[in-house]
Amino acid sequence: MWRFLRVDLKARKAYWQEVPPEEVAFGGRYRAGKVLLEREAYRVDPLSPENPLVFAVGPLAGTGFSNANRTSVGTRSPLTLGIKEANGGGTFGYALGQLKLAHLVLEGESPEWVVLRLTRSGEVHFDPAQDLLGLGNFEAARRLFAAYGQRIAFALLGPVGEYLGLLSGIAFSDIDGRPSRLAARGGVGAVMGRKRVKAIVVEVPGKAEVVDKPKVAEAIRRYAKLLREDPLVMQFYNAIGTMGMADFQNAFGGLPVRNFREGRLAPPEEFRMGGQYIAPINKSRGGKHTHACMPGCVIQCSNVIVDEKGEEVVSPLEYETIGLLGTNCGLNDPDQLARLNRLANDLGIDTIETGATLALLMEKGLAPWGDYAFMEAKLKALYTPSEEARLLAQGTARVGEALGLKRVPVIKRQAISAYDPRVVEATGITMMVTAQGADHTAGNAPRLETRAMKPEEILEASYTAQVNAAANDSLGLCVFGGSVTNKEVAFVVESVNAALGTALTPAFWRELGEGVLRLEHRFNHLAGFTHEDDRLPAFFYEEPVPPKGYTARFRPEDLGPLYERLHQEP
Repeated sequence: MWRFLRVDLKARKAYWQEVPPEEVAFGGRYRAGKVLLEREAYRVDPLSPENPLVFAVGPLAGTGFSNANRTSVGTRSPLTLGIKEANGGGTFGYALGQLKLAHLVLEGESPEWVVLRLTRSGEVHFDPAQDLLGLGNFEAARRLFAAYGQRIAFALLGPVGEYLGLLSGIAFSDIDGRPSRLAARGGVGAVMGRKRVKAIVVEVPGKAEVVDKPKVAEAIRRYAKLLREDPLVMQFYNAIGTMGMADFQNAFGGLPVRNFREGRLAPPEEFRMGGQYIAPINKSRGGKHTHACMPGCVIQCSNVIVDEKGEEVVSPLEYETIGLLGTNCGLNDPDQLARLNRLANDLGIDTIETGATLALLMEKGLAPWGDYAFMEAKLKALYTPSEEARLLAQGTARVGEALGLKRVPVIKRQAISAYDPRVVEATGITMMVTAQGADHTAGNAPRLETRAMKPEEILEASYTAQVNAAANDSLGLCVFGGSVTNKEVAFVVESVNAALGTALTPAFWRELGEGVLRLEHRFNHLAGFTHEDDRLPAFFYEEPVPPKGYTARFRPEDLGPLYERLHQEP
């Protein structure tokens, strides 16, 4: 039987409760949103002890079903002030699934810093965390393994989260033990820091329990086969990884360059910040360009980047980091970016928000574009909570306001992802309308050429992408398998039925996805958001972006058909 765990940090007590199979199916992002709405988190200060922090997995977590072990982290965001779900891969969701722990809710504030530890038998311990405070994530992870053994998974808070910096995410262990798979966005780490939880350590039982083991085993094999036969999965994600999107967007003209001033960093044949350039060099040095972040994943879109000596620098280097911490700051050296990425992972911070924030300092004239030494110094300063670090850690919107800047690329106070909304319009609409803030993962259509399409067709493409993303997130599935899962809905639902013993129909997929969007929209409405909060910053409407010369076309008043669907009761 699946269970959920409520932890009262102030009283240091834990309460287990059984969860019926039908409720487990509505997991991940759906469950996080449902808990937050039912507990009326929209009424509380995001950095108060009353703000719940939810960790939720999907119904196939703990099994070897490829890319089905992501963990959703939900809370009221101290960055956006709206609802937030940030999810990450790695081994933490796998461990929760093997414990049959559908979701975990942290309540209140611990009197002292703790490591929350869950044993294989379901015991909950509140261990002292004083010797971990102030450490970077890599050293903290080393000490966790030394203290608790190798058969653990963890969710870890970096030093920026300790002083409630809004750049902070929550790092999950990967299959090699790195603290490098971040639920990064929205300041979720600051909420964990407010609760004085340095880490959550879960002992991995090593065995998944499902209702129909033969059917689940066959589903695992069939899904792996479908992924291996899919051209997008194998020729793009598996071969190059997400950094291949940098090559595409640079050629397409939708890459963020120097605070979204341009859409192309260099002619495609001279571009050095994408997979076409980085992958062969990294492999020639002995690095890995096909690497799984979670158990059982056959997509293996992760990578391990090494330097000229063949020594590991960072894992992984992803497209969003290339776009925001790289080209958006004027960098054109991937080795420099990899080192900055390593620092960001050690600090436990969102590379999207961090890159957008650093670009504002360059926009202000505090350093030239592409000044690596300046960027490195600013990141290193974040280890210590000085007055300067505390300001920088507040993120793009607040730093932009403090600097008196007008060109601040945010929606709902969150930095826009690495897709210029003037060019990648369907994704731009998603980033406008989603309750999540400017988050491409809420519904991405990065390759869609929209200028020849009708407006209603672009809106529909964004909505469909949002529904599918929400369903995948709620089932704990990585969206990089979407070229299979979004077309094989009946198969995915039958796999869930085999695992849980439920009798869900294929209609469940759309019910799940649309239910998430309505829950989140309702939450933000109750938190005081209006459609005016969905508007892009003015410069996107006023400044044509080279090389295509486009300005943004869509405003909140153009999104009525989407709002009609979202306003329905969840």
